[in-house]
Amino acid sequence: MNSDTPKINHKYYQSGDVIIAGISSQSFMFSNPLKFERHPSSEVLDDLIFLTQTYQHILALVFAVKEINEDPQVLYNISLGFNIYDVFFTGSLTYLASLELLSTWGKFIPNYKCDVQSTTVAVIGGPDSKACLFMATTLSIYKIPQDDNGLRFMQKELPRFSQSGICFDFIEPFPTVYFKTGIHEMMESWVKLYVLISDSIASVVILHSEIHTTIFLRMFPRILEVEDKQMKTGKVWVMMAQIEFTSVPFQQSWDLDILHGSLAFAIQSDEVVGFQNFLQRRNPNVETRDGFIKDFWRQAFDCSFPTTLEDNVWTHCSGEEKLEALPRSVFDMSITPHSYSIYNAVYAVAHALKSMSSSMLKHRTISEEGLKNVLNSMLWQVQPRSLCNKPCRKGHSKTKKEGKPFCCYDCFPCPEGKVSNWTDMDSCYQCPEDHYPSKAQDQCIPKEISFLFFQEPLGITLAIVVLLFSSITALILAVFVQHKNTPIVKANNQGLSYTLLVSLLLSFLCPLLFIGHPQKVTCLFRQTAFGIIFSVAVSCVVAKTLIVVLAFMATRPDSKMRSWVGNKLALFMVPSCSIVQTTLCTVWLVNSAPFPDLDMHSLPTEIVLECNEGSTAMFYCVLGFIGLLAMISFTVAFLGRNLPDSFNEAKFITLSMLLFCSVWISFVPAYQSTKGKYMVAVEIFSILASSAGLLTLIFFPKVYIILIRPELNNRQQLMQKTLMK
Repeated sequence: MNSDTPKINHKYYQSGDVIIAGISSQSFMFSNPLKFERHPSSEVLDDLIFLTQTYQHILALVFAVKEINEDPQVLYNISLGFNIYDVFFTGSLTYLASLELLSTWGKFIPNYKCDVQSTTVAVIGGPDSKACLFMATTLSIYKIPQDDNGLRFMQKELPRFSQSGICFDFIEPFPTVYFKTGIHEMMESWVKLYVLISDSIASVVILHSEIHTTIFLRMFPRILEVEDKQMKTGKVWVMMAQIEFTSVPFQQSWDLDILHGSLAFAIQSDEVVGFQNFLQRRNPNVETRDGFIKDFWRQAFDCSFPTTLEDNVWTHCSGEEKLEALPRSVFDMSITPHSYSIYNAVYAVAHALKSMSSSMLKHRTISEEGLKNVLNSMLWQVQPRSLCNKPCRKGHSKTKKEGKPFCCYDCFPCPEGKVSNWTDMDSCYQCPEDHYPSKAQDQCIPKEISFLFFQEPLGITLAIVVLLFSSITALILAVFVQHKNTPIVKANNQGLSYTLLVSLLLSFLCPLLFIGHPQKVTCLFRQTAFGIIFSVAVSCVVAKTLIVVLAFMATRPDSKMRSWVGNKLALFMVPSCSIVQTTLCTVWLVNSAPFPDLDMHSLPTEIVLECNEGSTAMFYCVLGFIGLLAMISFTVAFLGRNLPDSFNEAKFITLSMLLFCSVWISFVPAYQSTKGKYMVAVEIFSILASSAGLLTLIFFPKVYIILIRPELNNRQQLMQKTLMK
């Protein structure tokens, strides 16, 4: 088997963007691979620019064929040859080249092939989707396999963007590339595309295009200068694997600012052993069988080979120039991913031929996955963002803009009581019952348990007031017991005075049931205890008031009221009122007893641990009965306020009942308008204020006489004042 490098005809690879490599198998030994003539249609294309970067693709194909033909373990008794065509981005030439592969060499007759020594078994298309599609139209009829052309991107891939919440500001096809005619129209189309991209608010532009795209992309800044426009900063280019870094000679000195920060899918590639040495040995003075090398050399090194027509050219190619001296934008000494794909594709064809030639594996077919390129995960530290508006901050939700794509939206603050704890939330949500929204409405904060406890300032203050008035009441009771035989203590029913003082003492102690952690027992008895104790106290005041009035009415000789003055009235009045209130409280406890409860909704930031009263109606019935007794006492005392008696309590009872009624009338709206522990504090204040009013206005004048003016505490003094009146 001859190890010489196959000859490469140079007239079929001028613009160099698309390779259609016809891999042919020959069943005989040969020293010269398949020769082919220049197609007449390429005459008019001689002056086109040669893309230096794509020369490596040719060499990768040649190197792979050379390796396979020199290795009998890959293919036995079979040698590979190849035909290389350039289709110049033109559909007609692509169809023509495809038909030539199916025709006898040198005799172009479609669908007729008499050269049995050279059979096309596979076609490797370059990374141009249109060329691959045009090839498939013809070659698929003959079951010649190809690589995937990737034209289904719009139908297959774009819906995935929408499913991931990504929408597009614009979707535009690239203008058609012409190298023969229509160049002016092509440039106008590219200018329009440049302006569209520049004016777009998108900062991420996805390019699904071909290897020649970077040529036009590098022209972007200069086109904008001509159009008197400025490129908006911050645009990130995301490029597909088909795009290759290519340039034409006049662009080699241009800066690459527009490509900085670009993200590109990369085809997986490895170094090919011996390929770099193969490149370094390329020399236009030696490689006479390489028809492309001089065209490449002239444009890569900006020189010219001396001929009779070019003797006056000032820069001559010596042939000793080094490829490794070229910048990577002109030629890369490392095998590029696209060249590596071509290298692998040739080996895939060889292995397929080997499998087909084996009797044991003759039914094995090439796995489609084995011919596909493997793409790496793009990795970047900062994720590029392309948005038509800023993301909605926490505490806001998205609202669609009419007439705009779904990812263009307005941001509105969450309504009261709702939060959003992530950016770009579609809607705000309600916090759980035991949480409340933060001030910025960007998170739910756990509510604190709240109740009136002894350790807080309000609880301490109320407890001190309770103990102070309880102590004062106990002292007054002790004074009355110590002076029980004096006229001022005996006046107006001594027993009622003791009962009233004891009930007031219990009333002052009653608020202790309201302070602290609500328990089942305290919830059951605090309102009922308060209701019964206050009923006893007010009924004592009512009885005292009636005794004062009846005492003056009983002074008439014919009065029948004499029998009611004294203990008889007290014994009737106090128990009767207490029984009525006790009955109301019993019905309350039996039918709808109070219980400890958690109020989640009254306060926005707290969970109120409270005593649920069970039946609000029964609670106000208990208060109403106390109020009824107070009104009766106030009315009777008001009518008897001017009766002539030194120990007439009617004046003081009138004032005390006026204060008592004022406190409890104002209690109702205050109680209903407050929440949580302050509601409990309002009730405690009402209990203390009304009890303090009774204690102060009824008993302080008597204590004053007993302790400060004892000379007035005698019967003669009282009788004298009575006669004077």
